[in-house]
Order: sequence, then structure tokens, then C-alpha cells
Amino acid sequence: MFKLSEIKELIKLVDQTSVQELEIENEGARLAIRKPGKTEVVNVQSAPVAHTYVQAPPQAIAAAPAAPAPEAESKSEANSRAGLHSIVSPMVGTFYRAPSPDAPPFINAGDRVTEKTVVCILEAMKLMNPLEAEVKGEIVEILAENGQLVEYGQPLFLVKPE
Repeated sequence: MFKLSEIKELIKLVDQTSVQELEIENEGARLAIRKPGKTEVVNVQSAPVAHTYVQAPPQAIAAAPAAPAPEAESKSEANSRAGLHSIVSPMVGTFYRAPSPDAPPFINAGDRVTEKTVVCILEAMKLMNPLEAEVKGEIVEILAENGQLVEYGQPLFLVKPE
């Protein structure tokens, strides 16, 4: 099985090279890392080999523009969101606003954040992954609900950058 630190290191290595796709098999587990622009396929099998596909790099994902506004959204709402930075999910997982059910949330709308401020936790395969803001500014809106399953690339927060 792959450790989270190993997966992160492999993602960084792929990000720094011209390699578009990397597949590795280790102790019955298979890991595939693909750069953005490729179609993401997730297929997990219980036996004998588990397949996990991860798209890389998360840094490029966080810098991606916000998802297009729904057609039902008024033009004034769309214009008010222009200039806002979206913090997006770098993986499929469960979104948690707080470190535990009885703890206060990491952040609320109106809070100021720095690049290193933890804004939430994403749980994937029983691993708790803290997500940092990666931008300095003010949280304008929280787009995901606590305990919600989120998708790769899904906007989670809107930030007014400083």
C-alpha cells in the first residue's frame, strides 16, 4: 500500500517533469497519476488489486478559474463573483469544516486567511488531509456542507484576495 507522503512526493515529481502520466504497482496496490487535461477514471476493486487514479498537480488545480456560474444565476451575482479566488478540492473525499464533530470550524465566512491557513479537512480512504487556503484574503462564501462528499476540482470556498 502507498503512504500519503509517498503519493504526495510522486505528485510533486510528476509536476516538475514533462511526464503526463505515471503508473506504479506496489504490494498489490496500483497508483496512476495523471496531469490535468487527461480524463480522470476512478476504479476501486476489493480484490486482488486496488486501482487508485489521482490527477496531478494539486497546485495547478487550485489556480484554476472558478466553475462556470449556473444559467439560473443572475448576471449581477456572476459579476460580483468575478475577481474571487476559488479554493477547490484536490481530490475526491468527504469535506469536514472542523477537526472533530465537537470542535469549532476552521474558518467561517468573513474570516481572513493566509496561504498556510487550514480551511478544512478532506477525508479520503480513511486519511485526513488538511487543505490550506493557498491565497491571502477574506473568505466570502463556503460552498460545501460539512460531511458532504466532494469531487476532484469542486469549488469549496470563495476568497476575496488581498
